Amino acid sequence: MHLKQPAASGAVLVMVSVLSAAVSAGQWRLQPVAVKTTYRTVSAVAPAVVWAAGSRGSFSYSTDGGANWQHGTVAGAEELDFRDVHAVDAGEAYLLSSGPADKSRIYKTMDGGRTWKLQFISANPKASFDGFAFWDDQNGIAVSDPIDGRFLIIRTTDGGESWWEIPFANAPRALPGETAFSTGASITVQGNTHAWLATGGAAARVLRSGDRGFTWLAAETPITAGSPSSGISSIAFRDELHGVIVGGNYEKPHQRSINFARTNDGGKTWTRAGQLPAYRSAVAYVSGPSGHRLLAVGPTGSDYSDNEGSTWQRVNSELKFHALSFFSDAPVGWAVGEAGAIGKWSHEL
Repeated sequence: MHLKQPAASGAVLVMVSVLSAAVSAGQWRLQPVAVKTTYRTVSAVAPAVVWAAGSRGSFSYSTDGGANWQHGTVAGAEELDFRDVHAVDAGEAYLLSSGPADKSRIYKTMDGGRTWKLQFISANPKASFDGFAFWDDQNGIAVSDPIDGRFLIIRTTDGGESWWEIPFANAPRALPGETAFSTGASITVQGNTHAWLATGGAAARVLRSGDRGFTWLAAETPITAGSPSSGISSIAFRDELHGVIVGGNYEKPHQRSINFARTNDGGKTWTRAGQLPAYRSAVAYVSGPSGHRLLAVGPTGSDYSDNEGSTWQRVNSELKFHALSFFSDAPVGWAVGEAGAIGKWSHEL
């Protein structure tokens, strides 16, 4: 596949600051933002710094823990759907849009969203990118739905200035009908070299790499699959050995299924543990004394576990969140969803 590398471009944005008066909803504190964006992705990079993005090329961020929010739209991306965001700090962030061919793009800002550079645009009509992840501020990886029987993997080693394709022969094979969901949480990384890709559709597997995506191995999971809307929606690791996956059927979110599993060997094997009450679109580890605490969110509510998923307790059933992100060194996290919904969690579980 030929990956078209665009020339530098920028977009000057109008930013709006909103004073927040949070409303409590269970353990979540809802942020009364002034926009009604359908948020699809969120990235917490520090206790007070968070970025979110979603429909119609829109993004939002706060640098003071949600007291004030800035909102904007990336020029030229007004018809795009952002499905993943990676924040480096208050000024630097990446956005990934999902869609066929040239609707799959990666943008980067270095000035807090005032201008954006289009770093990557797909030239393959069969491609539809699902998400990306970064080991550090220079090295990242992105994944597309399968093309000709293999997942398309691209890499950067220079902070996104160039993206290049992993050789087709090295890319992980996809089973017939297998795909990855564009939740922004289907790919994750740990350490300096490890990466994991979660799949759905005809199969719910975890593909793992120990060399930054150059070679891959596959592992079966117990997560329910077998239809285009079922499988793994989110994967998270707390170190290079311990990780969790959640999912279900997003078209039937109330349906009970095998929707949670975990690993303690780096993703070689996955074991069924305590099950969530319904489909969950995102899961995250929460910093705390044990390091084994989890939160999961979805369109029918959110749940937490203090024993790495052996048992779960309901947080609420009213808030409809799509995505979730926690800062790694403090119990501060954010969830986002429909109609401008942003929730903040700042309590130890």
